[in-house]
Amino acid sequence: MADAVRKKPDWLRVRLPGGERYNGLKETLRGLDLHTVCEEARCPNIGECWSAGTATIMILGETCTRGCRFCAVNTGDPGGLVDPREPDNTARALAKLDLSYVVMTMVDRDDLLDGGAAHVAQTVRRVKAASPELLVEVLVGDFAGQKTDVETCVVDGRPDVFAHNVEVVPELQRVMRDARCSWERSVDVLRWAKDAGASVTKSSLMVGCGETEDQVLGAMRGLRDADVDVVTIGQYLRPSKKHTPLVRYVEPSEFDTYRDAGRDMGFKYVASGPLVRSSYRAAEAFLEGVLKGAGPSFDRYGKADGRRSLRVVD
Repeated sequence: MADAVRKKPDWLRVRLPGGERYNGLKETLRGLDLHTVCEEARCPNIGECWSAGTATIMILGETCTRGCRFCAVNTGDPGGLVDPREPDNTARALAKLDLSYVVMTMVDRDDLLDGGAAHVAQTVRRVKAASPELLVEVLVGDFAGQKTDVETCVVDGRPDVFAHNVEVVPELQRVMRDARCSWERSVDVLRWAKDAGASVTKSSLMVGCGETEDQVLGAMRGLRDADVDVVTIGQYLRPSKKHTPLVRYVEPSEFDTYRDAGRDMGFKYVASGPLVRSSYRAAEAFLEGVLKGAGPSFDRYGKADGRRSLRVVD
């Protein structure tokens, strides 16, 4: 059933963005000339996250060289343009905000020889130099399947968490992703990152695209076989009529099934729910607690540290 036919269920309804903290963060980000993928990708959690002081920042431009059929980010040819001042400018801007955990992700940059790996690594280094206590997660592309570029990102940047999204089950890769993407390449990227020294690896799956429950469980097992530590699973929502239609709204009970199965498979953390996204506050809070030695309890972390987290997108 296409998403245009069926009314959105209650569990996917979110409040409209607004409020003093939302407006304050928006003003701060604009003042620092930082762009957000929250708006660009039309994230349904923007009201909740911005009201809590969480946002997603875009660097290395706003144009992806690929055309995945689920994504609302602009597609085109950036022509190899990269702002060399961006790593330092980003580090200075983030240092002005009260942050404890940063996620820096990227659009695919096939127009660059290294896919943007050196720029990502340099940005991580600059951010950490300006804010030594800040934990940095990178959510990166596949670097055109070049192992050396994955190693550059991990070894030169030394992020605290390395994330790359497989997006959908193997059987739906051609339906949802650009032809230059593949399940096999994405799993290789995650495996190469762990081999290069990444202490924590993370990936994400969308559901409601036409997959079966067995296919989701099989994909999760494939990620564990690649030694992936954290997985997030969320509902696909069609950004516009130009994008791949939604097949179904997944019931919350099915998300619970995936969460429980993931724990049994040995993932360190599974975030599974209708509004879960690849960068998700609960997963980030869990990882922050583990990386800082506070233990895996999300509740304990939440009481111990009230600082904001910011998701930075490259």
